[in-house]
Amino acid sequence: MTAATLDRSASRTRPPTPVRRRRTGPVGGRPHWSSRAVVNVLVLLAVLYCLGPLLWLLMASTKNAEALFASNLFSTEGFALLGNIRQLVTEADGVYLRWYANSLLYAFVGAAVAALLSVAAGYVFDKLAFRGKRALFALVLVSVMVPPTVLALPMYLVASTLGVVDSIWAILIPVLFNPFGVYLARIFSQGYVPDAVVEAARVDGASHLRTFSSIGLRLMAPGYVTIFLFQLTAIWNNFMLPLVMLSDTDLYPLSLGLYTWNSQATITPLYYQLTIIGSLLALVPLVVAFLFLQRFWRSGLTAGSVKS
Repeated sequence: MTAATLDRSASRTRPPTPVRRRRTGPVGGRPHWSSRAVVNVLVLLAVLYCLGPLLWLLMASTKNAEALFASNLFSTEGFALLGNIRQLVTEADGVYLRWYANSLLYAFVGAAVAALLSVAAGYVFDKLAFRGKRALFALVLVSVMVPPTVLALPMYLVASTLGVVDSIWAILIPVLFNPFGVYLARIFSQGYVPDAVVEAARVDGASHLRTFSSIGLRLMAPGYVTIFLFQLTAIWNNFMLPLVMLSDTDLYPLSLGLYTWNSQATITPLYYQLTIIGSLLALVPLVVAFLFLQRFWRSGLTAGSVKS
């Protein structure tokens, strides 16, 4: 055996020498800390953008009129939170409390019923087969793209024909149908309700209504809570529909009532202070609802993200 043959056999058995690659940073040769710093700065700016108005509202609501108009919000002088609240609830024989009760009625009752109808419609679109199913669901998707302000005047004409203008029904009935909620409910039904469970209930002789109420609605509880919170926020902040439908101040929600006070503030500066403290207290129901239902809301947002 020659020396050349030995060298070739040794080269076959010798493991390849690993290539040592030089560790580089992100694209462009910038160090890793710079990209993290940019991300942290962007997050900080986003947080300040979201919390800045809320912080101003919180500080301004604790000041009396002199400190408020002096723009001295961060000082300890002029603290009058309790006095502002007392003045708020006693203004115009407690009209703010009536507005608050109206908003609670419109938002919570409307959101509960609308979420139930959306969940039922989404379940039907997902689990049942019927003629015109695709065309109806396409109509729902088209309705999602229509702004609510465009529908305000047609809704007023319909409500005027039915004779329900300037009543609570003029606010409750239009918010019961939520196209985006129907779309979400169909996704929730696909992610939470297995077809095998529905088929097993049908084999056992359960009707469609019994299957939905006993199985579908319970399995879609996270989806119901998610749609409820979205609809609750939309109804609570609704402004255009009450502006068109209502003329009786006793039926105003908070959004429209605070708007009227803010419009009068140019003549009576006292309403500036009332509008600020009223806007702060108007946030309480939404914050409480999100805190109590956030567990279901978080799980509902992940529906359909993982395919089993």
